[in-house]
Amino acid sequence: MNLSWEGEAEDARAAAAAAAEHDELVAHTTGEVIRLGNEFAEILVRRVDTRNGARLLIESPKSGQWVSLCPLELEALTWQNTETFSAMIGHPFGPLVASESTDPGEDS
Repeated sequence: MNLSWEGEAEDARAAAAAAAEHDELVAHTTGEVIRLGNEFAEILVRRVDTRNGARLLIESPKSGQWVSLCPLELEALTWQNTETFSAMIGHPFGPLVASESTDPGEDS
């Protein structure tokens, strides 16, 4: 039996593209990798150099999730309050703000 789903090929292409992007970023790591953790989470932080300047690559080894942030995106974190971060933790893996293509009544 061969199981498949609608959009399987698109999912596979997106995963391959994300893996390639991640590998490219890791290949341009500058300096030491910083590992931070506690009883709830562990992350790796790397400075990576891109053609558009330095970024921070933040990875969760446990989940495999990662994000690459430019200095402006990092500065934007300093503009937030505790409630913003609580909302992010309360709804992991989903956006804080629904995109135009997302149904407002749909849970993320």
